[in-house]
Amino acid sequence: MFFVLTCQFRMKQMDLLQPCPKSDLQSTQQKGFFEYTMAAVKLQKVYRSYRTRRRLADSAVAAEELWWKAIEYARLNRSTTAFFNFFEPEKPSSRWSRISWNASKVGKGLVKDAKARKLAFQHWIEAIDPRHRYGHNLSMYFGEWCRRDTQQPFFYWLDVGEGKVVDLDECPRSKLRQECITYLGPQERCRYEYVIVDGKLMNKQSGYLLNTNEEVTGSKCIFVMSTSEKLYAGEKKKGKFHHSSFLAGGVTLAAGRLVAERGKLKSVSAYSGHYQPTDENLTIFLAFLQRSGVNLEGVQAGNFLCKTSPERLC
Repeated sequence: MFFVLTCQFRMKQMDLLQPCPKSDLQSTQQKGFFEYTMAAVKLQKVYRSYRTRRRLADSAVAAEELWWKAIEYARLNRSTTAFFNFFEPEKPSSRWSRISWNASKVGKGLVKDAKARKLAFQHWIEAIDPRHRYGHNLSMYFGEWCRRDTQQPFFYWLDVGEGKVVDLDECPRSKLRQECITYLGPQERCRYEYVIVDGKLMNKQSGYLLNTNEEVTGSKCIFVMSTSEKLYAGEKKKGKFHHSSFLAGGVTLAAGRLVAERGKLKSVSAYSGHYQPTDENLTIFLAFLQRSGVNLEGVQAGNFLCKTSPERLC
């Protein structure tokens, strides 16, 4: 639009340079410049209003994410550490409320499908940890807590109580603090969602086809499928971004690794330390892909090469 107005302005200037009666020259120039000055001002106002709306929208999204994370942190902190008080024993009602919240955190989605997979125990404590420290590291300290004769709850013992001075050789405190898993909020999760268009995996938000480039980057592309059959995929970063990141510790119908070239699926496997999926979960995922229009012929699925039906695990 700006380019068109600029061209029109230049043409008008050329028209103004054409010979015309002296009596009309000044008024014609003034009228022409006034009209196009007003057009330029209007264009600037439209652009500024668009920029303002865009910034407000971005601010709203950012605020929603911050509130989601703040509320999540507060509820998890209340359910793990803050409740513990030597001088005021926890009431049974409070204990059941805390336990049910922790269970719902990792069991979200199970009611939708009995075949869904929840986090393995060592990563279950990762999900209910307010800092989401890597479950593999937390499990080492959990084992140490079990071996000690203490009445303090695990997270209280680890961060505030007697265990805060414990520093394990196999997992130093520095490593425990540094390796915290990213848990995506509802808006952040959208950037990792993929849909199937013409048999190819395409990012729903950006429109780019999935291209894992595993041989070039050396990193693995991991995926999960929610109980509502939404597919999320992204690059694994050890100690930072894992399968549990996509659904913030929620349950999955399928999880594993995949390789794709310009949106075309090349291989898929049910490998996830967080969810420990079975062959059945892989079959569910392959059936979903086939229903969505993906040609599975020639796709490497686990240790098998797809030829016919996913019900036969290819």
